[in-house]
Amino acid sequence: MNDHRDLTPPDVLDALRAGHGVLIDVREPMEFAAERIHGALNMPLSTFDPAAVPTLRDQTIIFQCGSGKRSRAALDGFLAIRAEPAAHMAGGIGAWKQANLPVVRIDPATGRVLDSGAL
Repeated sequence: MNDHRDLTPPDVLDALRAGHGVLIDVREPMEFAAERIHGALNMPLSTFDPAAVPTLRDQTIIFQCGSGKRSRAALDGFLAIRAEPAAHMAGGIGAWKQANLPVVRIDPATGRVLDSGAL
């Protein structure tokens, strides 16, 4: 993967399955708790510090949010101070769900965890 690029949900899924990417969800904790992608780390944009993102070997940091706007901001902030491979998922978790990819979510009516399948 190249620096500073938009990835599609299938691109992200492939990177995660191959162990080539780490997904960082920059939505707020309540959004993350309500619905998330398996394996994502939560680093909310409201308190985002690019220096706190783990340094990885042979993996690309992939930022993700609800629609792609916050993840692009996180990517831009990250690349402004770090020269490591990074990208963001265009369209966010909304595009991920449109592609029928698995999520973990809380059923608001029952509080039960609903898991549509592992990566």
